[in-house]
Amino acid sequence: MKLSQRIDLLEKLGTYLLEDGPQLKEVKKKAYESNKWFTEEFTGLAIRNIANLMLKRDLLNQWAAHYQLDDNILPRTVGIVMAGNIPLVGFHDFLSVFVSGHRQMVKLSEKDRILLPHLVDQLTRWEGEVGKSVVFADLLAGCDAYIATGSNNSARHFHHYFGKYPSLIRSNMTSVAILTGSESIKDLESLADDVHTYFGLGCRSITHLYVPAGYEFENLLQVFKKYEYLMDHTKYRNNYDYNLALLIMNQKLYMTNGSTILTEGEELFAPVSQLFYTFYGDKDVLIKDLQQHPNIQCIIGKGFTGFGQSQMPGLFDYADGADVMQFLLGI
Repeated sequence: MKLSQRIDLLEKLGTYLLEDGPQLKEVKKKAYESNKWFTEEFTGLAIRNIANLMLKRDLLNQWAAHYQLDDNILPRTVGIVMAGNIPLVGFHDFLSVFVSGHRQMVKLSEKDRILLPHLVDQLTRWEGEVGKSVVFADLLAGCDAYIATGSNNSARHFHHYFGKYPSLIRSNMTSVAILTGSESIKDLESLADDVHTYFGLGCRSITHLYVPAGYEFENLLQVFKKYEYLMDHTKYRNNYDYNLALLIMNQKLYMTNGSTILTEGEELFAPVSQLFYTFYGDKDVLIKDLQQHPNIQCIIGKGFTGFGQSQMPGLFDYADGADVMQFLLGI
């Protein structure tokens, strides 16, 4: 396939996703049955964001033009180990390899084995060549390069197995927000989306707040009640009850609105239903430290990624800040 053909197909896929027909609705239902964290609400959000922010023709053309993509690439086989923490979290890797013109062999996460195969199946229905360039496998062997995403522990294994090949390996990442105390209620409502979307399981989910000394949390806790319906989700409620019990038993201070727990602490990664916060003094020093931190994917706040935008990555928003397309063109 030529680059123009691949972009045509992707635009068609975007239209299919936005139409949200009976077939796609059934697939979303199956994804939820397979993984209860993949609610139809959040899976639908992930699908719409992909369609609107990644599969529009003008966006794809701009992306391809930025890297001067053409039809002269020597196709290689790229092995992709995908994460499964949120719906279609590995789609951008798939998309990058597909647009670049390379072949790909994909190892899916056990948590997300329904959605991407369906999308590839749709592309293959429209163009049979897709089935030759995208295959799914449980064992990645004979690849020329690798892209792998996982925990810090699995990343060490990836380095061991894939280190002798061109490889791009990612480990645990999370995101934070810097507040000044001057945020509007609208800002805080958007921050609630950054915190709670996908139950806070994404690497772009806000798990830590940095607030000025004397910060008042009342408005924040009140606004966060827009997501109190998450308590109707058994897995989320079990996490909330468990984390609250631990804090009570350990006699640690906390605040809660009945569905989200705020706790002072230095930890970046927070468990489901919980959010850490730290009081800061010198904001410039804080910013410098955060920008250099290896585990921070995204910073939300004035002067950074806007409130409500953390869960809306575009084509140029690469995980870990590692330019996947540049990596692919260098194989």
